[in-house]
Amino acid sequence: MYRLWLIFSQTATVCLAVLFVLVTLKPEWLPVRPALQQVAVLKQSEAPPTPGAAGARTDSYHDAVKRAIPAVVNIFTSKEVRTPRHPFFSDPQFRRFFGDGGADDTQRVTSLGSGVIVSAAGYILTNHHVVEAADEIEVALADGKKLLAKVVGNDPETDLAVLKVQAESLPAITFGTSEALRVGDVVLAIGNPFGVGQTVTSGIVSALGRSGLGINVFENFIQTDAAINPGNSGGALVDARGSLVGINSAIYSRAPGGASLGIGFAIPVSTAKMVLESIVKTGSVTRGWIGVGLQPITPALAEAFKLGALEGVVINEVLRSGPADKAGVKLGDVLLEVEGQRVTDPQSVLNVVAALAPGSPAKLKIKRKDQDLELAVTVGRRPKAPARE
Repeated sequence: MYRLWLIFSQTATVCLAVLFVLVTLKPEWLPVRPALQQVAVLKQSEAPPTPGAAGARTDSYHDAVKRAIPAVVNIFTSKEVRTPRHPFFSDPQFRRFFGDGGADDTQRVTSLGSGVIVSAAGYILTNHHVVEAADEIEVALADGKKLLAKVVGNDPETDLAVLKVQAESLPAITFGTSEALRVGDVVLAIGNPFGVGQTVTSGIVSALGRSGLGINVFENFIQTDAAINPGNSGGALVDARGSLVGINSAIYSRAPGGASLGIGFAIPVSTAKMVLESIVKTGSVTRGWIGVGLQPITPALAEAFKLGALEGVVINEVLRSGPADKAGVKLGDVLLEVEGQRVTDPQSVLNVVAALAPGSPAKLKIKRKDQDLELAVTVGRRPKAPARE
């Protein structure tokens, strides 16, 4: 019995050893059992949609850039600047030995910026400061072609200018609607920063209606964190569809000519379009004017004048024989409304009045002491801003 048990044990041990070797080294020699049917079904991943089709990818703005970038140009300007001669050359004794070689020298100064083609006929929008006092203006198209441009008209009070090149069938940009912009919307800035070539940067709308910055007379800026650097001035700010919503104009920087710190400002396309149409039609921009000086109402001022509420703006100057003076406006009046539009600060009054046509009547709602009055004023023509020295 013991011998039988020993033989069985040895046989079982050998069989297990052989099976272990086969499983480890030659598993294909063993018979294959049919796999159990899988119960859980894995969800198949969907292929990414084709760009341009319905449900197109949203992680790229290539299509928007492709639409807008042919209409954005690089602008190169140059002008002659006189360098005053050294005071020594005004001394007759000095000139006796060295001659009159100290006459004022002239040297050519170049600068660069950007612009946006707004008409297939060759009209280009840019900043006034880009082409101001330039003797020669050269425009480089996105395809590399270069054309000479001339200034059709400019508007220093909004820092806009309109150029014209002799060309046809140019790729004009599509106008968007700046009024539809919301804080947080994606925007793209296109221009020629530092002269490196056409560049696209992205960001969002950081704020709307920025004013009181002291950059322009009329301020209603779109603020964005899309990188805007020197050379981007006059370039396009477009939405996620590639439509123009603003003209890049200025940046906040710690030093003159410095790089972007994430705070850039663009002129809304609504303002740019108004200036463009006026310049193309008449060669200049005409705005309304009533001849008053304005001051915001502070709590201290409201208490001193016993206004009771911080509404409107205080009139602290009335130009003699101006439209407001003829209408009966007096110093200390509080202006509440212009043509039915409530005003809250001097900038809002400036914008509302500027939009009125010279010669047209306008109603002013004012508060004088404890009385609410309505005065009729004939809007005058805003005087031209003095030229920069």
